Amino acid sequence: MTFSSADYRSESVAKVGIGIDFGTTNSAAAVFDGEVVRLIQLESNDEIMPSATYIDQDLQSKTGQAAIDQYIADNTGRTVELIPEVIGEVSKFVEDHAGDEPAAVDTSTQKIYGAPVTDSGLQGRLFRGTKRLLGDEHVRRLMVFDHPFRLVALITPILLRMRTAIERSVGHIESAHLGHPVNFEGRDTHRNKLALTRLSEAYKYAGVEHQVFYPEPIAAAASFLDANPDRAGDCLLTVDFGGGTLDLCVLRRRAGDFDVIATHGVGLGGDHIDQLLFQHLLFPLLGKGEIWRRRGIDREIETRFPFEDFEDLLLNWAITYTLNQNKYTTPVMECIEQGGPGKRKFERLREVIKNNLSYLLFACIKDFKAALSEADEAHLDIPEIDVNIRMHRDEFEELISGVLDRVAEAVDVTIQKAGLSEADIDIVLRTGGSSLIPAVRNLLDSRFPDRVVEHDPFTSVATGLAIANFHGWTHTE
Repeated sequence: MTFSSADYRSESVAKVGIGIDFGTTNSAAAVFDGEVVRLIQLESNDEIMPSATYIDQDLQSKTGQAAIDQYIADNTGRTVELIPEVIGEVSKFVEDHAGDEPAAVDTSTQKIYGAPVTDSGLQGRLFRGTKRLLGDEHVRRLMVFDHPFRLVALITPILLRMRTAIERSVGHIESAHLGHPVNFEGRDTHRNKLALTRLSEAYKYAGVEHQVFYPEPIAAAASFLDANPDRAGDCLLTVDFGGGTLDLCVLRRRAGDFDVIATHGVGLGGDHIDQLLFQHLLFPLLGKGEIWRRRGIDREIETRFPFEDFEDLLLNWAITYTLNQNKYTTPVMECIEQGGPGKRKFERLREVIKNNLSYLLFACIKDFKAALSEADEAHLDIPEIDVNIRMHRDEFEELISGVLDRVAEAVDVTIQKAGLSEADIDIVLRTGGSSLIPAVRNLLDSRFPDRVVEHDPFTSVATGLAIANFHGWTHTE
């Protein structure tokens, strides 16, 4: 592992450093002129842009908040209706035997239909969290209205919008530092190489030719050190806990510069916590654990409702609409007709499926999670399915105890890789949206008392990338 803050040409002092942070949930960009670092306005009233792409039936795209707004507008109150997809045709000869004349031979062609999985009313597809798929070699293309889109094509519009916004502010981009997690999600051995290759291609299509990829936790640390040059302490641990990944690094400051001692990263983020909340709070209200009674030949049959068949599709909001197939809807309707205490739960499940509400549910959960970071108690209010749940922070922290254990383990691994102990760490830098969760803050405070500093949770990486680009810093494993 090497770090270099290489000598740069004298004219570099006149250039502007560019940093682009394409995130799992949100994205940001910044510029640095050697004295002042400045965020680029990506949305009409915000420097933070949701990492979202919406593609309509004409294959036209929207990005950021406009993509989300369009998806919600197109789906609010819409009933999902699936139609069978034609998967082939069969032709055969037929003869007309009427009358005394020789039989005429004709051809009869019949279409073969597959399962009804095409949503005839879908106006467009929304893609979020695409960054999480970049390291998966098994995910090459996603279908959009019968057109296969490479992952690169789905993220390029976001990067193009960011590049355009930067150039409106500072002119043509000659080079940029581009953030990346220490380890991309996935289990493939070469996931990091694959993900960076895909990202590089997307940035190139977006017009960013000269690219320097730089680890996100190191960028966050560089941002902090630039903003706090007189802060006491030479050894710094960065804990960058975002929407998709948890990234850490240890660096040691020296004479206006620093050395990177260790880096570490795991596929763990806010999206995982959202799914835990969905499972814990909403699954029981949608029929999980209920009994399914149906008439058999000579008796009534009772079995547990096969909710496990629904779980993955409910948690993956982008394909929840495929639950509108008879094999899913028939048992739901039978459970509604049987009445009893579970009836309302299955009515909710039917509403979620029929009205394609999964994205709305996750949006409510994200707001609910944020509220729990501000108060000891919060309400998950979803009037669309008649749900109002109160949850205390203690219950939430118990729910995410496994997540907290993984955070603690990641801290241990990083310090061990650096060959240090907790006592050797002078400053702990806490950044990333998920680092705002009080339980995460308390975990770090208890292990590093009076040494934990919160630093720009949503923008530290972008600003650090701009600073690194200005100075020409690089990092290689």
